[in-house]
Amino acid sequence: MADVKLERTESLSRQEAAQWLAVLSKAFARGGEVTLPMGAATDELHLPERVRAEFEVEVDGDEVQIELEFTWSTAHRVDGRAPSVPVAGERPAPE
Repeated sequence: MADVKLERTESLSRQEAAQWLAVLSKAFARGGEVTLPMGAATDELHLPERVRAEFEVEVDGDEVQIELEFTWSTAHRVDGRAPSVPVAGERPAPE
């Protein structure tokens, strides 16, 4: 079970969906601390230099589902550096 989970489902226009994705895209490009809109609330996150990404497209009858998932660790090593997260298709960097 997750320590914290924020989830929101709503109907959006293509333009509204594009705006939400643009906010997320700019946050990843900028890195560091970011505030993401979650309806009336917001969620503040720290975006690391490397994340693991998962992309899934599922077609079931007349319904299409696209999932885009980014995962990273909030744990820190003893030396203060965050652990690296391997990207799909890449080998982890030697320690």
